[in-house]
Amino acid sequence: MSPLIVTLKRVLKTRGMTYAALAAQIALSEASVKRLFSQGSFTLERLEEVCAALEIDVFELARLARGEQARAQELTLRQEQMLAKDRALLGVFYLTYSGWQIDDIVAAYELTRAQAFSYLRRLDAIGVLDLLPSEQVRMKVTRNLRLRRRGPIELAYGRAAVGEFLSPEFDRVGGVFRIEFRELSSASFELLKRKLDRLADEVHELAELDSVLPSQQRQTIGVALGARPWTVAMVAGLPRRKT
Repeated sequence: MSPLIVTLKRVLKTRGMTYAALAAQIALSEASVKRLFSQGSFTLERLEEVCAALEIDVFELARLARGEQARAQELTLRQEQMLAKDRALLGVFYLTYSGWQIDDIVAAYELTRAQAFSYLRRLDAIGVLDLLPSEQVRMKVTRNLRLRRRGPIELAYGRAAVGEFLSPEFDRVGGVFRIEFRELSSASFELLKRKLDRLADEVHELAELDSVLPSQQRQTIGVALGARPWTVAMVAGLPRRKT
């Protein structure tokens, strides 16, 4: 199966769309849609129809299929240092990285157009984006960006961000929170860590797929992933035998 079809099936899954639902949108039978995917017999016109139903551009699909986002990248140390020094600059960087246009930023935040352009010029100067004519922005960093572990941004804002993230009751703000603890072997622990890494990658894949939507149809979703050896409070008071 070609990488393009594999990627298309992944998009279908992440969109939560069944073959039957897709068939209804593109005026085909479910059996015909299944045959398209199993045989890879898409014409360009049919591929465009499917992509339109999934709200993704054909060129974006091709880029995902080429695996350009497979390897996570980091900002340079200097870039992180510059962003960590100015919280507002970091905020404008995050919004433009997430696909916001200058009109969206000015409409949603207490910034004048001149202030927004000033921040964009500074981001251009440190090399994370190109400020183009007609108020266009082209990012120069990978779409699969990761912050440096214990880097300037994490050290400056990491603890505060975690505290802010965990402070509300998750179900009351439309979220979900679970904490599970059981005794696992070393092999199972390694497997769990790999699964968490994969889930983190899927968060970025979903964000990449949704980046084509207007900013008004998206919201920042925080996902905290972690697993570590832990002595839970319910047994912490029991004395350990000396070995």
